[in-house]
Amino acid sequence: MVGRPFWSGQLRISLVSFGIQLFPATKSPAGISFHQIDRATGQRVHHLNVINGDQQVDESEIVKGYEYSKGKYLLIEPKEVKKLRLETKSTIDVAQFVDPEQLPPYLFEKPYFMVPDPKASSEGFAVLRHAMAQANKVAIGEVAFAGREHLIAIALSPDKKARGLMVYTLRYAEELRDAKDYFAGIEEHAIDKKHLALASELIRTHSAPFELKHYKDDYEAALRELVEAKRSKTPWPAEKERPQSSKVVSLMDALRRSVDESKHQGDGRRRPSLRSPRKGPTIVKPGRRTHRAA
Repeated sequence: MVGRPFWSGQLRISLVSFGIQLFPATKSPAGISFHQIDRATGQRVHHLNVINGDQQVDESEIVKGYEYSKGKYLLIEPKEVKKLRLETKSTIDVAQFVDPEQLPPYLFEKPYFMVPDPKASSEGFAVLRHAMAQANKVAIGEVAFAGREHLIAIALSPDKKARGLMVYTLRYAEELRDAKDYFAGIEEHAIDKKHLALASELIRTHSAPFELKHYKDDYEAALRELVEAKRSKTPWPAEKERPQSSKVVSLMDALRRSVDESKHQGDGRRRPSLRSPRKGPTIVKPGRRTHRAA
């Protein structure tokens, strides 16, 4: 079961339109989450909505406010936001088609699946998908959801047999910093041909087909291990320390040793991460504070 669509509406290109639905292509991992706990008592710290330091405000009385001058706000009611007349709340207008190469990776934010509305004919959707595949083009449009308008790219699925389309939210120009501000000060170097040859060999020996399944969230796994150690009151096992490398006196030496090491390792997959030694677990039972924190 895929559940309810995240967004439903029309996809329109000139005079052609048809119903579509969007579903998130990612999911939040069932990871370890933490609460804030008072170290002395082990009790959970709760946060309240207050004004004037201690006067609590009910959730129903909280609205959005725009600060137009220091300490002065324009209040915006939720119903006023809902009344905003944005056509992109219900319709995605395709503004243009572009070559995939024109969209650099830093523009992409979050992926969604686009499918035809099951209550309407899917013929228009199928024709568009085939035409985009034939032309090798990506559609650019805008859509409003989650409290803002998004620039989007509509593209073919990496799975050539898939009958749906992918939608990627993109960053607007004003969200991007100018790379020149960061790259302009980098010193230019004359490249030594021997260094370049060794660096190229290093890249070749580390090259391999990308397989996502080989990469796991090691930090999340370590947190789970810590939690289980605390629950069972067992020592948290220390891992092997990272071996100390011998001193490298030059770039050429570093490149040569790296290439030799890579040839012995094989296919260039990443090595298991090495974490620093761990201490034993500390358990705090909930209690009552004997004094207030300073």
